[in-house]
Amino acid sequence: MNTLDPGAFPPWQLAALVLAVAFLYSSVGFGGASGYLAAMSLFALSVNFMASTALVLNVLVASIAFAAYLRAGHFQMRLLAPFLLGSLPASFLGGYIHVEDAVYRTLLYLALTYLGIRLLMGNGLPVEGKRAPARPSWAWMLIGGAGIGLLSGILGLGGGIFLSPLIVLAEWGTPKQAAASSAGFIVVNSVSALLGRMVGGNFVFGAMGAALLPVGLVGALAGSRLGARRLSGPALRRLLGVILLLAAGRFFVVQIMG
Repeated sequence: MNTLDPGAFPPWQLAALVLAVAFLYSSVGFGGASGYLAAMSLFALSVNFMASTALVLNVLVASIAFAAYLRAGHFQMRLLAPFLLGSLPASFLGGYIHVEDAVYRTLLYLALTYLGIRLLMGNGLPVEGKRAPARPSWAWMLIGGAGIGLLSGILGLGGGIFLSPLIVLAEWGTPKQAAASSAGFIVVNSVSALLGRMVGGNFVFGAMGAALLPVGLVGALAGSRLGARRLSGPALRRLLGVILLLAAGRFFVVQIMG
């Protein structure tokens, strides 16, 4: 199968998938990078194009979500700052590193498997207001941010879907505070990873990526305004989990059948 030219117009099927991913993920407060990567993996696209495009779309969609949380008063810089201090250099390094296609795809589908299971389990997040936040540990937050940043930079993920459960399970913030921090983390972390890709010569976007931006914007605006009000958050998360597991399962079946 020949690799699609990033300078060409995207297939309508890919545009439709990006629209659906942006709508569904923004409706539950995520940037959607894992969904974009799962969708693009169905087409003959280079891994550098996939990661670069997912990060750009992530910045766009997560910025909309972050603005909503900021207006609602849920964002706390003290909670996000240590994660960013650990993540920024690590995500830049992850974006800078060149990873072979086979290694990238294996890491990607392992990550999609983990994320799919997490979404099916409801992210393990407790009910809002059940417990007061504990005092954050800067050392662990720096380490956690660095680990998430490196993996996210390599794969083209924003990292928020890893960060949100960590904050709440460690009792460093409420679910809403975690969601606000994750949205901000996704934006900054994705920008850092994109800069690393540009410096390392791994940034591939082109006309196809540019054409997907307005599609993602429409989906994100619709999802953030309508989806969260009319659709069940837990049900949507489980649906997204099933989609990610199906995408990962398809890859592993193909590898086994060889």
